[in-house]
Amino acid sequence: MQYFACEEYFKNRFDSAPRAFAFKAASAAEYESWKAGFRERLAALLGLDRMRPCAPEPKSHGVELMDGYTREKMTIMTEPGVMMPFYILKPAPSAAGERLPVMLALHGHGSNGKSAVCGIDKGIPALREAIDKHNYAYGVDFAKKGWLTVCPDARGFGERAEKYERGAGDALKCSCYSLSKMALPFGMCVAGMWNWDLSRLLDYVLGRQDADGARVSCAGLSGGGMQALWLSAMDERVKSAVVSGYFYGYKNALLEQHECCYCNYVPGLFEAADMGDIGALSANRGLFVETGRYDELNGRDGLDNVYPQVETVKRAAAILGNEAGVRHHVFDGGHAWRGEQSVPWLCERSFLGGRA
Repeated sequence: MQYFACEEYFKNRFDSAPRAFAFKAASAAEYESWKAGFRERLAALLGLDRMRPCAPEPKSHGVELMDGYTREKMTIMTEPGVMMPFYILKPAPSAAGERLPVMLALHGHGSNGKSAVCGIDKGIPALREAIDKHNYAYGVDFAKKGWLTVCPDARGFGERAEKYERGAGDALKCSCYSLSKMALPFGMCVAGMWNWDLSRLLDYVLGRQDADGARVSCAGLSGGGMQALWLSAMDERVKSAVVSGYFYGYKNALLEQHECCYCNYVPGLFEAADMGDIGALSANRGLFVETGRYDELNGRDGLDNVYPQVETVKRAAAILGNEAGVRHHVFDGGHAWRGEQSVPWLCERSFLGGRA
């Protein structure tokens, strides 16, 4: 039987499309002009103008004393009727009135949202296995090292799962597909909703008396790396970001591997930029990319699909005289958080001298 599929068409279209905001700046002034135009385009593609602002109405749902930190459950509203639950992990003891550096510790897929980042397995063997396999409890590590650590559920995960993905057997499933089907006809997408929610979360956190707005970082593995990449690119309040297990060329990793989750796909993005261009929006601050040498999500070309994207960010940083602000660590391993170089880098940037 003969088939007339379209995959080759889209591959050819990707190759032939001149990406409108591919990074080509040759000076700091050109960088700033490119950045302003690119951010405006990305905001439109993400559908940020479709979001509806509202008062956050923060509520605390209890504080627990843990080993070396406290864990407070909270909620805020990010759009009317849209609730975001999160944990705040606060180093203990903390001096009264002390303003702490802020860390948004962001989860990826197969995590049950914030639970994995906080090391909470809920008695679910599959969740415990995911935490151990991917080194997911980095939120706890950040708190113990001194960050005011905020661990949210992204829309579609954990307590924000849609009804189609709830249940004892669905703890590691996400609702990205369901959310996409509901959101796309409104001109919205999952990546845009996540980006909006995280900026609203920062609005709340930076209004706290214990948060230092001059020292804000974010970090995450996989889908958490995606969240960190986009948040840092779109919100300059983030001074340092770690993107782990998520930095590669779109054609290899997302077009050819199109079984990837729906949250990765932003309408119009492939004709606007590649991933390195998005990363270059953070080149005036700090961006650390962490890559497993054998991570299958890198795409069929492996590291050869990663290095060119990192080089784009490094070129932007060099133009700005910020070479030290961009780092890349390739480790011998697969799809997992590593942290052995990225965490000391974050410590040095957040604590002015570093904490190992």
